[in-house]
Amino acid sequence: MRYILALDQGTTSSRAILFDKKGSPAGVAQQEFTQHFPQPGWVEHDATEIWQTQLAVARQVLEEQSVDASQIDAIGITNQRETVVLWDRATGEPVHNALVWQDRRTADFCDALKAAGHAETIQAKTGLVIDPYFSGTKLRWLLDNVPGARDRAARGELCFGTIDAWLVYCLTGGDVHVTDASNASRTLLLNIHEGKWDPDLLDILDIPEKVLPRVRSSSEIYGHTSLLGADIPIAGMAGDQQAALFGQACHESGMAKNTYGTGCFMLMNTGTEPIRSQKGLLTTIAWDLGGETIYALEGSVFIAGAVVQWLRDGLQIIDSAPEIEQLAADDNGGVYFVPAFVGLGTPYWDPYARGTMIGMTRGTTRAHVARAALESIAFQSQDVIRAMASESGIELSELRVDGGATANGLLMQIQADLLGTAVVRPTVQETTALGAAYLAGLATGFWESLEQISRLWDRDKTFEPDMDREKAQQLTRQWRRAVERSGRWATTEGDA
Repeated sequence: MRYILALDQGTTSSRAILFDKKGSPAGVAQQEFTQHFPQPGWVEHDATEIWQTQLAVARQVLEEQSVDASQIDAIGITNQRETVVLWDRATGEPVHNALVWQDRRTADFCDALKAAGHAETIQAKTGLVIDPYFSGTKLRWLLDNVPGARDRAARGELCFGTIDAWLVYCLTGGDVHVTDASNASRTLLLNIHEGKWDPDLLDILDIPEKVLPRVRSSSEIYGHTSLLGADIPIAGMAGDQQAALFGQACHESGMAKNTYGTGCFMLMNTGTEPIRSQKGLLTTIAWDLGGETIYALEGSVFIAGAVVQWLRDGLQIIDSAPEIEQLAADDNGGVYFVPAFVGLGTPYWDPYARGTMIGMTRGTTRAHVARAALESIAFQSQDVIRAMASESGIELSELRVDGGATANGLLMQIQADLLGTAVVRPTVQETTALGAAYLAGLATGFWESLEQISRLWDRDKTFEPDMDREKAQQLTRQWRRAVERSGRWATTEGDA
């Protein structure tokens, strides 16, 4: 037996998954790592801990499944996007904690960029809006705030990377400094029409090109690692949401998926032509394969599954995530919860919005709060999906879903009810890791074609809408009233 090993480096955990020739998981190992919140709105990770946990789970899954490293055909990498690592090129030591995609410390700088009139140029070149979410302003912050970093970067002594680049550097012992087109397109520094770092963007953000990785396709051999006991090619990379789109076999224009993880991310394949959004959606590179660049429209919800984690760890009203499904079985009791802990993403793009719970009375219970929290995930996704349908002119006949929160059948039913559209959960729900595996396997011939991969996709369950449309619309109207009340809360200096 031969396998593809997918390294799935997420926001809260590092995972390693073995996939066989049928695209089925043959083993998984996972480790959580520490979340750091040094100030309100700031989120950091220890990049060394990310690497250590990722290497540990890779070794663990091989050992637990009695698989020899020589049986691994290739390694594919998928990663939390936009999270920024800056490290010493010679020693591999990070110069600061990684700044996580959720981090909002650059909100004021983003406002300054907008005030200076750069929004149009940046959107035209990158397909993105100016927001602290993206990597470029985080890199700028590190260069300006880590002592000596800017001078060292100008001398070529430092490397910048999103997590994919960091892992490849570590896996290859510092020999390879690359990223793929999908991750590069999330930095505010890449011209997505040319597939190259853009001098004008580097000038606007004051980023020296010497720190940047080389941009490669999403499916090719970047280098090799021997850290698992054999010489294994690293052959596929994509940001987690693009990897999920690929793993869901959304290879044709007009197909879409929604991933329910820490955040919630919907992508629609738009083919070889980028569609510029007028409704707060992002235009991004889905993947670069065989010299052809495929684009996608994307909507981003910053806080989704993290809501359930907050109920467990912050409010402590549940002991485990699965418990929420039974607790939230009834209605919300008039409670609406906008989980804008780090601002709001698509279609609002309000970095100053903050979490808001409204409609509470003396009769409000933890069950109502739990229901409102689950509904908030579905409401936010609905906002994105409606914007996408309007922008693309395509009304989805079904929504393919994946991510850890899709195990919650109640959430999936709420989503179908609000949308009035079938929600389809695939048999293999590890679609993010699977997408990375497919990209790696295509590069080495483990899988032969997109057609072969598409035939491997199969549905597990379809959730059909079962709510009166007027009731769904009424709930949505109330949700939007709640969103209005959460907007631009943290507008005083120091709160953003």
